[in-house]
Amino acid sequence: MNTLLEIKDLYVNAGEKEILKGLNLNIKKGETHVIMGPNGAGKSTLANVILNNPQYKKIEGQVMFDGDDISNLPTHEIAQKGVFMSFQSPEEIPGISTMNFLKYAKNKITGKPVKIFELKKEVEKDIEELNMNKNLIERNLNVGFSGGEKKKNEILQMLVLNPKLAILDETDSGLDVDAIRTVSKGIQMYHNKNNGVLIITHNTRILENLKVDYVHILVNGKIVKTGDMSLAEEIENNGYEEYKKMTERK
Repeated sequence: MNTLLEIKDLYVNAGEKEILKGLNLNIKKGETHVIMGPNGAGKSTLANVILNNPQYKKIEGQVMFDGDDISNLPTHEIAQKGVFMSFQSPEEIPGISTMNFLKYAKNKITGKPVKIFELKKEVEKDIEELNMNKNLIERNLNVGFSGGEKKKNEILQMLVLNPKLAILDETDSGLDVDAIRTVSKGIQMYHNKNNGVLIITHNTRILENLKVDYVHILVNGKIVKTGDMSLAEEIENNGYEEYKKMTERK
């Protein structure tokens, strides 16, 4: 099956508020999709709903992943099926090192015992390619990390866990140019013809070194336009006003 993620007519509420209003999205293996939109458009809600975050309530619609309906699966089972999400604000987890977290997560996802020596070699190789501080893997997960270190650490997790679909939710927010370059490199290292990438972002800097297949504009809970990289450049220059007006007229 070539389709990795298929979202059909998705309506979602947060509390009493309707956030997503009939959203459709289809991601095939080997594709990189980008979702852009103003604050409050529903971008992060979409990412959370794919992983069935209980804070959000699906009113209608379906989320299919790799041929299976995952609409009502618990989050950990969706992760085990191969969906990874990089968060805007990664949590600090005292008492567990980054290395031990990776070992635990890899074990859960593969269902097989992880050989620590082999895992450490793989992690150290990725760290070197990403030009990260080697000490990070021995430190408690995200504790005392700078914003840039947290985001790079999420990219490291993505590489090590090697999911079928990586969802990157504002991974570039608050990062300097060098950190954005590292994140972009990590995405390039990860992406191949058998997996997919969904990038949720406000700006185009993270996209400059990536091969992007589709850019979607999300406004007021709906995808109002889909295009190629030129659409992202148009948004960078002109903003979302025209698209906001489109949803107001409907």
